[in-house]
Amino acid sequence: MTAPLRIPFPVVDEVSRHCVQDEEPETVLIEAHLPGELDAGRLRKAFLEALRRHPRILMREAPGPWYRRRYEWELTDEPDVEAVGFPPPGPGSLQDARSRAMAVAPPLTASPPIRLEAVTAPGATESGADGGAGGGADGRAGTVTGTALLLTLNHTALDGPAGLRILATTAEIYGGRDNSAAAPPVRPSGTPRADAPDTPSPWASPARVARGAPDPPPGPRRGNGLLHTELPLPHRPKGSPYTVNDQLMVATALTLAHWNREHGARVRPLRITMPVDDRPRDVTMPIGNGTRLVEVPFSPEELDTSDLPALLHRTALRTRALKALPRPQLGHWAVLLTAPWGPVTARGALTRALRRAAAPWMSTTLLSNIGRIPYPLDFGEGAGCAHAVWFSAPARMPRGLTFATASTAGRLHLAVRWSRALLGHDDGAHLRDLFAHHLHSTEATP
Repeated sequence: MTAPLRIPFPVVDEVSRHCVQDEEPETVLIEAHLPGELDAGRLRKAFLEALRRHPRILMREAPGPWYRRRYEWELTDEPDVEAVGFPPPGPGSLQDARSRAMAVAPPLTASPPIRLEAVTAPGATESGADGGAGGGADGRAGTVTGTALLLTLNHTALDGPAGLRILATTAEIYGGRDNSAAAPPVRPSGTPRADAPDTPSPWASPARVARGAPDPPPGPRRGNGLLHTELPLPHRPKGSPYTVNDQLMVATALTLAHWNREHGARVRPLRITMPVDDRPRDVTMPIGNGTRLVEVPFSPEELDTSDLPALLHRTALRTRALKALPRPQLGHWAVLLTAPWGPVTARGALTRALRRAAAPWMSTTLLSNIGRIPYPLDFGEGAGCAHAVWFSAPARMPRGLTFATASTAGRLHLAVRWSRALLGHDDGAHLRDLFAHHLHSTEATP
């Protein structure tokens, strides 16, 4: 019998593996709402075939001795576990599925490190309890009117864009319709500058998100809290030098400055981590953790301004310059840490120690904007196309808060996710409302 093929953990996977915590699992959640219902047998078959077409997902962490120099992925021909589930329908089924995604990561030791749940509860409105999701002003984010597909990824193995690619392949196999990615939107023309004007120093210790009022026992204390909401896409004049992503970045910075000011936190610069993904969106897309992280700084002075057009313009220059800089995914320090100079146990202990020591310099929060969902996610007759897609990124301390956005059918889908050690459900709802307010303030009058 041929031994399974093994692949050494890439840098991002290894750093994540070193820092695994059961209290706050590193999961990515993608939630897609379909107008119709899905056949259980067909969905299982389509998802399994999608996994086979993207073999980098059919894998598990290979066992090894403590003195090994590398973690390795072991590729498998078939799943070790049933990856598709169908929770019993009911008023709390969607909330329960979201809670599982926040609290329990698919294990790395069983192939694949991903699970799909199909929640069917026509017309059932969720309560918006912590770990679930609350609706926006129109309440649509908390309502299932057909089927909600929840794809949970272990972030040590996979990221959000890779999960979306798998979901698109599943839709194509299930519905028999083309789910190729649409052409990317046209960005403002011009050559990015090597540096943006008036950029705050990257060496200053950034602000932390001020502590709110975490929910007291017997509320859940494991994992993250999560709120979903649906907002209008922010308007911007045609030909603007900034993008919707820049508006989202400014809204995030203004939200955090507002929150910290309300809670009497010390005034410090903000740094917002922004994932950048340069991978193709077709079937050749490399599956795994393929995004690189850049940090966008904001000084307190530039956030205390009524000249939002100038702030948007500076942010656009800043983000474009950062995106253009060649840089390893997690920076040069991560490349050095993951070099096989010693056993993974020793390197893991060093990585965790350095992470704790560097906590005061970690960015304030993370804004992950996938932008317009590039795939139709068309499951064919009976199920239909996804009319809403949310995804959320982990919110482990010391950041303790992340914002994630995507747009579908001309609407913006926002997920606010937080560490329960830092914030409570009411805090999450207030941050969601602040974000909506400041995003609206970035709009120019049509």
